[in-house]
Amino acid sequence: MLDGLNRRSFLQLGMAASAAAVAPRWMMAQAAPDSHADRLAQMRAAGAATPIKTTGLYDNVFLLQGAGGNMVLQTGAEGNVLIDSSFSTAVPNIRQTIARLSNAPAHALINTHWHIDHTDGNEGLHAAGFTIFAHQKTRERLSTSQTIKMFGMTLPAAPAGALPVITFEDALHIWHNGDALDLVHFDPAHTDSDIYIHFRNADVLHVGDVWFNGFYPFIDESTGGSIGGMIRAGEKALAVVGNSTRIVPGHGPLGSKDDFASFHDMLAAIRDKVAALKAAGASEQEAIAKKPTAGFDAAWAKGTMNGDQFTGLVYRTL
Repeated sequence: MLDGLNRRSFLQLGMAASAAAVAPRWMMAQAAPDSHADRLAQMRAAGAATPIKTTGLYDNVFLLQGAGGNMVLQTGAEGNVLIDSSFSTAVPNIRQTIARLSNAPAHALINTHWHIDHTDGNEGLHAAGFTIFAHQKTRERLSTSQTIKMFGMTLPAAPAGALPVITFEDALHIWHNGDALDLVHFDPAHTDSDIYIHFRNADVLHVGDVWFNGFYPFIDESTGGSIGGMIRAGEKALAVVGNSTRIVPGHGPLGSKDDFASFHDMLAAIRDKVAALKAAGASEQEAIAKKPTAGFDAAWAKGTMNGDQFTGLVYRTL
């Protein structure tokens, strides 16, 4: 049952990137000499080779982690609901995992945003019976070729079967399998298409890539992302969680309210430091040379995006 349709209002490469708190290795793509097609082939090879790890979050809600972005599955007699679809090559593993957890039919696939590590499996899962839900911007982005500037990478338009068929602008509310699901747009943050999905009864919140748990995040400046948007998205999500809420990031391990708040505070502190340098007239390279992330690197530069790269992202998206 659907209500509340309000009209007013990448990639993970690592062959061993299962559920650990490591940065998505597609962040290294900017230095890779291979072609876009080779990079996509590597990502999809990871999707086929990486097992799906399952963690119970509630009686009928599960965290699924493989080569792409973190997924969440709600099972039940009214039909299974899946959040995000990883890579196309992961679809057989995803379907097998779902079959082990539930004999209910497919119902809804919800995309947290447009990036390929969260949507490449859309076509295969749609063919398996899932109806695709997402923010309107996700459909718009998937419908046309998109370039991710930081990595010099252009992705073709997705096939028709991969496109969301139910979209919304501000919020969509779904009552399903004994729970109420809130789908809410963040406004531009990691991209311009980000949403969160809150399972109210289960007290599980999937925030997509507005949270990279344990490391500096990638912000897609090419499709509306900005440091200010990431900070505001964190505030919006934190306003609906409690101390016991299980929060699912786009990448990295399951986290708590305190974990997410620490990430938010780190973003805000670095934003302020870089903004002060920019306001004083520093160029991007001069700001990077001042090492504004130095006090945070030991805790957050644990993936493949270092402090200098993150400083550049923050500077450009202020």
